[in-house]
Amino acid sequence: MNVLRPGRTFSGVPRWVFVPAVIGALFVLLPLVSMVATVRWSELPSLVTSPSALAALGLSLRTSAAATVLCVLLGVPMALVLARVQLPGLRVLRALVLLPLVLPPVVGGIALLYTFGRRGLLGQHLDALGLQIAFSTTAVVLAQTFVALPFLVLSLEGTLRTAGQRYEAAAATLGARPATVLRRVTLPLVLPGLVSGAVLSFARALGEFGATLTFAGSLEGVTRTLPLEIYLQRETDADAAVALSLVLVVVAVLVVVAARGRAGSGAL
Repeated sequence: MNVLRPGRTFSGVPRWVFVPAVIGALFVLLPLVSMVATVRWSELPSLVTSPSALAALGLSLRTSAAATVLCVLLGVPMALVLARVQLPGLRVLRALVLLPLVLPPVVGGIALLYTFGRRGLLGQHLDALGLQIAFSTTAVVLAQTFVALPFLVLSLEGTLRTAGQRYEAAAATLGARPATVLRRVTLPLVLPGLVSGAVLSFARALGEFGATLTFAGSLEGVTRTLPLEIYLQRETDADAAVALSLVLVVVAVLVVVAARGRAGSGAL
């Protein structure tokens, strides 16, 4: 019989669980380590500061930030409806909202093209008004929002369900209106989940490739984001592709670490 030694706490985790856990961690870390070992550090500054690389990085950061704002503006109401409202067909609606999570990004790009393209469902009407979305920077933002939105909705809906409605019900009994309850009680209560979802959405938008290439194309300075630049450099300059990939990894790590520091350990 195992006896718990003084000063040690019982974790409840069998020792054999550590074996697949370590294998899983190595499966994630080893490719990153291999990439770091492959980088030519002496040439790194010149590789990552080329005009095309800086333009792609700047475009990726701007469009990802815009997509994250759109995710918050659209995702918060969606999560509130899914978590708080009882409507017929809500399960089907939730499944459709979360569909981009499992949908191949290229398929998402094609769907956006047939919606906002010049001959698309909405695009033909927008084109008549002089608005062309496909193959523009706006198309990049829409493609990133399409694939990143479910991350925010899923994160915030889970936080709303976990938080419950007792504080909101107490505020309502004291005479607060629904808008006041939302602003003064609900949103502050679920702020860590909202921050977590926004960070996940930003990271997903930053790494978006397939939907962006299909819907927005690859025009330098207009629609060529950093993942597209990495793909193109991979065909002609493998060292530059690895160096830019490292930049993308560093930016993603900084975003996640900063978010954990802001939202607390329970947010992510």
